Amino acid sequence: MAVKDKGTEQLIKDTAKRIFFSEGKLHATTQDIADAAGVNRTLLNYYFRSRDILFEQVATEARQEMSAVLDPVFEAELEFKEKLEKLITVFMDQAMKFPYREMYVVTEFNRTSRVIPEEKKTIVKRFLKEISAEMDKGKIRKMDPKQFCINLFALMAYPLITTCLNKSLYNVNDAEYLKLMKDRKKLIFEMIYQ
Repeated sequence: MAVKDKGTEQLIKDTAKRIFFSEGKLHATTQDIADAAGVNRTLLNYYFRSRDILFEQVATEARQEMSAVLDPVFEAELEFKEKLEKLITVFMDQAMKFPYREMYVVTEFNRTSRVIPEEKKTIVKRFLKEISAEMDKGKIRKMDPKQFCINLFALMAYPLITTCLNKSLYNVNDAEYLKLMKDRKKLIFEMIYQ
C-alpha cells in the first residue's frame, strides 16, 4: 500500500482554505481546488476520497484554528476592558486575513447539524458573566449579555463577510478597505467604551 505524502495532503487543505476563507468561493469544486493546488483531481480524491471528507476536514481545522486564537483571549485573566480590546484586535486581525472563514464554518455547521462542545459553551458562559459584571459596574450599557455578544461579533464580522459588496458600494480598493477595517477595531472599542 502506498504511503500518503503529508506535504501534498497539507497543500490541498491549505489551497482549499485559501479558496474558501480568503477568496470566499464557498462552492468551489474539488476540481477547482485541485487546479489551484496544481494537482490532478485523482490525487485529491486519493487523499480525501470525497468532497465531503475534504470539506469536513477543512471545516474542523477552521474551527480548531479559530479556537486556538480566540480561546486564550476569552480565558485570559485580564480586566474586562483590556480583554475586550484584545478580543476585538485578535478577531479582526484573523477575519481580515480570512474574511470568509466564519461564513464557511457557519455554513458547514448548518449543513452537518453539529453540536457546540460543552467546553465551548463553558467559555461563553464565563464571558457572559464577565459582560454582566461590567454592566453591573455601569461601565457598559446594560442589556442581555447575549445581545451584547451578538452585537459585538456582528460589528466585527459583518463588514468582513461583506467585503466585496462594501468595496463596490463605497468604491474603495483593497488597501483602502483594509485601512477601514484596521480603523474599525478602535471604532468598535470606542463605541462600547466612550
